[in-house]
Amino acid sequence: MPSKTTFSVIIPFRNEAENLPDLLKSIESLEYPSHLFEVIFVDDTSEDDSVDIIMKFLNNARNDIKVIKNKRVSNSPKKDAIATAIEHSKNEWIITTDADCILPKYWINSFDEFIQKTNAKCIAAPVTYTNSGRFLNQFQLLDILSLQGATIGGFGINNPFLCNGANFGYEKSLFQELNGFEGNTDIASGDDIFLLEKIAKTHPDKLHYLKCDKAIVKTQSQPSWNDLISQRIRWAAKTSAYNNWFGKFTGLIVLLMNALVIATLLLTILHVFNFKIWIYILMIKFSIDFLLIYKSAHFFNQKPVLRHFVFGFIMYPFFSFYIAFISLFRTYKWKGRTFKQ
Repeated sequence: MPSKTTFSVIIPFRNEAENLPDLLKSIESLEYPSHLFEVIFVDDTSEDDSVDIIMKFLNNARNDIKVIKNKRVSNSPKKDAIATAIEHSKNEWIITTDADCILPKYWINSFDEFIQKTNAKCIAAPVTYTNSGRFLNQFQLLDILSLQGATIGGFGINNPFLCNGANFGYEKSLFQELNGFEGNTDIASGDDIFLLEKIAKTHPDKLHYLKCDKAIVKTQSQPSWNDLISQRIRWAAKTSAYNNWFGKFTGLIVLLMNALVIATLLLTILHVFNFKIWIYILMIKFSIDFLLIYKSAHFFNQKPVLRHFVFGFIMYPFFSFYIAFISLFRTYKWKGRTFKQ
């Protein structure tokens, strides 16, 4: 079908000189008609060569691309950046992504066709990590596949509770109608989840998931365990502000199941608990986790990661419980800034 939806692609960035060349190359390869979309980069006080890299790219760019400065008004730099860009945007649909992403060439086409077919007002779309082959990367890849599986499942049962701001679209008028991020600007992250909650409450029939392999955005996993821990503390920091009871309930079940595996293991070692019961619990969790991740890996064409599933399965309960515990006490760093819980 002919393309007709107009889009403003918003990309906040801070110190992304290392990742921007790949992103810019993918923007240049987008197949969507150039007169139907613009790209707005929002510079959140970068201290490296990020702005220079973009400006150099603009010299030969065939697309409508501009760089603006972030207007800080809250404790959330990314929400401020998106809101600032929306003020400068000229098109009817907003799509947000991140500066460390790689965009597939039919990315915007997929959104346009889906909008024309469904009349959606908000669209969550698929995100995964690039595959480097390192175990840390594979561990995170298994995790994001489980999160994407849960995201798709939530939409499938009409209880959406997850999305990812690296691939998230909505009508500008809807954003303005809901007063944007008002109500959670004191929390540094959550530009995606909190807006999703608002839309799920007010326009549930206009909220959809774009399950299309041509819309899969790839982003970078964390390069070190310290960076990963800091990221997960940041994610944990926003959970107390969630309003979606189903999302909270699901997260609680996952946490309790991981805690149960650890607790019953310790009790088994101390001969307080029957070893067979621990094995049964482990088998139930293994079956559920593997089915979810297998289906996600199939959709994202990342089935080789399943080779690491067993080791990741053993590590994850300890990792998740550790994050839940230390998130109660620690601050976290994000893009060179320190944030309190």
